[in-house]
Amino acid sequence: MVLLWALFLALLAGAHAELPGCKIRVTSAALDLVKQEGLRFLEQELETITIPDVYGAKGHFYYNISDVRVTQLHLISSELHFQPDQDLLLNISNASLGLHFRRQLLYWFLYDGGYINASAEGVSIRTGLQLSQDSSGRIKVSNVSCEASVSKMNMAFGGTFRRMYNFFSTFITSGMRFLLNQQICPVLYHAGTVLLNSLLDTVPVRSSVDDLVGIDYSLLKDPVVSNGNLDMEFRGAFFPLKEDNWSLPNRAVEPQLEDDERMVYVAFSEFFFDSAMESYFQAGALQLTLVGDKVPSDLDMLLRATYFGSIVLLSPTVINSPLKLKLEATSPPRCTIKPSGTTISITASVTITLAPPMLPEVELSKMIMEGRLSAKL
Repeated sequence: MVLLWALFLALLAGAHAELPGCKIRVTSAALDLVKQEGLRFLEQELETITIPDVYGAKGHFYYNISDVRVTQLHLISSELHFQPDQDLLLNISNASLGLHFRRQLLYWFLYDGGYINASAEGVSIRTGLQLSQDSSGRIKVSNVSCEASVSKMNMAFGGTFRRMYNFFSTFITSGMRFLLNQQICPVLYHAGTVLLNSLLDTVPVRSSVDDLVGIDYSLLKDPVVSNGNLDMEFRGAFFPLKEDNWSLPNRAVEPQLEDDERMVYVAFSEFFFDSAMESYFQAGALQLTLVGDKVPSDLDMLLRATYFGSIVLLSPTVINSPLKLKLEATSPPRCTIKPSGTTISITASVTITLAPPMLPEVELSKMIMEGRLSAKL
């Protein structure tokens, strides 16, 4: 009984789930471009690492390592791929970090100081980003996982007390390696959950297309990740700007994505185009008026000969009156997508008038044609 009830609730939830008007698939073929940008961002964030001072004493020798900062990241092997449980997974192995710090040594009354370069070798970083949908429909980083390690530190001391520094190098490098291991993951977690999300928060999910119509391309659910693809479902709905809360029910067939050879695929349903055309209809944009020279000459001659010939014979003074042609959709157009092509169906009225130049505009002839005009794309 419990199982049947759970199945009923699942079916009920699926029945009320909003269908997407647009789907986007990002394949593993696009990850090379993403990786390059990600590695640049990673290098910038690693350079923000701050390491506490390393200091100590051995007998009459006192040492202090301060102002430690990361200067650059040297990569040997890196890999970015999709992973179903963590969405995006970045693996960096056998990398190195350049370091720059200040050294100080005091022995009795003798003092030595200066700056030195060092390197962290055998750096391994494994970090994963989990993507989800926030309350406004934006994509966000919901979780960051991280594992990082530094296998060894290399630094070459010089100067008067070089041998003394080398004597203490084991203590110094061990302390710095320990601190560096503890700093990498917190920096990456902050970069993912704070910096990246701050950037994603600036991406609008509703924006205007022109002065009449806007579009809503918010996410409808969390991205779905497989071993080779990342699929996202968007509302893909247009709306009149004057009626911000207006919406059109989506009864179209859900768009399908099947290929994964190229970097990015985009699929639209009939609803995507229907909402656009209905929005423009609601905004009063689906009408066209041509007067005088704006009417093509061949059409002008045909209309005058066909519909206004008898009037011209009765009143020759109107022969040079400008022709006015008004085309207006009487109902929202509809789109039909089939394997053979896309058809847009429009029901419209056509009004044709003659306007004598020295008289108030009078309608001399009016023809209303109602039917379905099809344009095959």
